[in-house]
Amino acid sequence: MTAGTFTISLDFELYWGMRDVISLNAFRQNLQQTRNAIPQILQMFAQYGVHATWATVGFLFYTDRTHLLNDLPSVLPYYSNKKLNPYPYLASIGQDEKEDPYHFAPSLIRKIAQTPGQEVASHTLSHYYCLEAGQTADSFEADLATAIRVASAMDIPLRSLVFPRNQCNPDYLGICHRLGIIAYRGPQAGWMYTAMPGRPAFPVKRLARLVDAYVPISAAKIDVMAPMTLPPVNVAANRFLRPFNSTLAILEPLRLKRILEEMTHAARNRQLYHLWFHPHNFGCDTVRNLQFLGHILQHFRLLQQHFAMQSLNMQEIAIAQVAPQTLSTPPVIATNSAGPLYG
Repeated sequence: MTAGTFTISLDFELYWGMRDVISLNAFRQNLQQTRNAIPQILQMFAQYGVHATWATVGFLFYTDRTHLLNDLPSVLPYYSNKKLNPYPYLASIGQDEKEDPYHFAPSLIRKIAQTPGQEVASHTLSHYYCLEAGQTADSFEADLATAIRVASAMDIPLRSLVFPRNQCNPDYLGICHRLGIIAYRGPQAGWMYTAMPGRPAFPVKRLARLVDAYVPISAAKIDVMAPMTLPPVNVAANRFLRPFNSTLAILEPLRLKRILEEMTHAARNRQLYHLWFHPHNFGCDTVRNLQFLGHILQHFRLLQQHFAMQSLNMQEIAIAQVAPQTLSTPPVIATNSAGPLYG
């Protein structure tokens, strides 16, 4: 890299990413505020010239439930943990985005796609868990192919992927390449960030991640990205932007200092710094979270002025790192159908 690079990726899921964790009624207010926060985040990115990747669950692209039910993948996953399977749940969702803004979001996706520097990417079709028992390579390929197809219908080519719950499966990278994916977000370095099947993470891991957000118990691995010959490129994460925690409010200066120092290190040494979060992390304490993000973006502007730091989204980083002749256009995905849903 000729200059330090700052990137942000967001796991855009609405309720699809939380369905197996918390009830919709308990999370409804958070999701309502999330939809209000997303335009504000986009406005801030535009103001500071920050390019970001919005890894979007494919179900959010659909205009209505009928369209979704008629466009299921040809092979479905059958997780051993039945709670993870979203397909039986489809019968309970609303008809469209107006009736059910927690499971559909084409209007928000269009707003993201129309904002300069923003990449709409894939978070798989169904928030697919790539390390859980019962899923297979065939069902993953069918899931991702369907996500690419429904996005293509909105004239949005999906070129980057974020594995849900950071369950990065190296065996599936060849499938990603075959379907036109040129970048993926690899996990943050450190034993506490290694993704494993099941949820939640072991208490020791969760505690270590929390502490590491405030004080350096793990060294942030910030590398110079070497040119590659074949995609997909691993645009690895460096730091999860944890949301405001009122219990730990006194430690907020430490959390900010941790991130700003890492950004400065990357700028000085012409390295990549990759920050990530979920839009629904801003569904609570929205004002405080937006203010915190504003401090980070202001610091990026200073680094841009003093060290010529640039901001690129994941697709742009991959294009800069891979030989141009290997970057084929996304394939045309044939229509799939799994037939009637569960009989």
